[in-house]
Amino acid sequence: MKAMLVDEKQNLVWSDVADPVIKDDEVLVKIYAAALNRADLLQRQGKYPSPAGCPEWMGLEIAGVIVETGKEVTGWKVGDRVCALLGGGGYAEYVAVKYDMLMPVPKGLTMEEASALPEAYATSYLNLFIEGHLEAGQTAFVPAGASGLASVAIPMAKAFGARVITSVLSDEIAEKIKDLGADVIINSTTQSVEEILKAEEENGTPVNVAMDCLSGETLGKSLPYMARGGYWIVISTLAGIETNVLLRPLLTKGLHLVGSMLRNRTPQFKAYILSELVKNVWPKIESGAIKPSIYKVLPMAQAEEAHAILERSENIGKVVLQVCHE
Repeated sequence: MKAMLVDEKQNLVWSDVADPVIKDDEVLVKIYAAALNRADLLQRQGKYPSPAGCPEWMGLEIAGVIVETGKEVTGWKVGDRVCALLGGGGYAEYVAVKYDMLMPVPKGLTMEEASALPEAYATSYLNLFIEGHLEAGQTAFVPAGASGLASVAIPMAKAFGARVITSVLSDEIAEKIKDLGADVIINSTTQSVEEILKAEEENGTPVNVAMDCLSGETLGKSLPYMARGGYWIVISTLAGIETNVLLRPLLTKGLHLVGSMLRNRTPQFKAYILSELVKNVWPKIESGAIKPSIYKVLPMAQAEEAHAILERSENIGKVVLQVCHE
């Protein structure tokens, strides 16, 4: 089969590799679409290798059709349309997947839309609802509102009855993400995030849960204005790895500062997250209450351009690669 490898100059090369051989608890999926994540860019640079036992090439989420099942697999059959969360290996024609990392393609979705679900939806659900304990009527803060992850987290939080605050870098971007449904959009170039969050607290709508991919100085400045018992979940540090945290409000308000990564969770816990998605989120997708946000779909042959879109931070929503089979 073919897979997208990275050569010594970090170029992407569609190359011949060995066909996957499934284990008894795995299925073989013929891949039709693979969604991109920023982790792919890091892996291409050699900074984020696949976990042990996973293919060396990139790709954390895919959609396709089961073409073979191991003898211990239950609940799935050849011909099922599925999407899957992977440790790696999605930029390819086929992939072997443990059966509990599979989810059915929600009714009414294309393969391209379904491929954009597993990683981003699992990450959002994990950090908003499992780590953050977000409830209807509470306020969530999701910085970087134009990111692919925010394009999932904002509508998801809204669909479960939360109020949502986000931040972007310009009024132009704020206009572009209005359809995501955030209640408050902060232009962090012209406005102070911490001052806005302070005003929200004074107005009786403090942040209960923050799902923060930026971190940096703003984290420490904003933390004191959270709701009592609030959860600030750090999922990345794109704006900096250092901040100054005032411990007094952390103590007196009983705040929780939590570091959270999906990739280093146990397979069993990942399977639990996926089962929760199918139970709680899939019905909202099928009803139209939550809609996948796709920025652009490109053929696998244009993977370089797809990566460039992420590097330029051009996309609002997910970028997806189509896999064509001869």
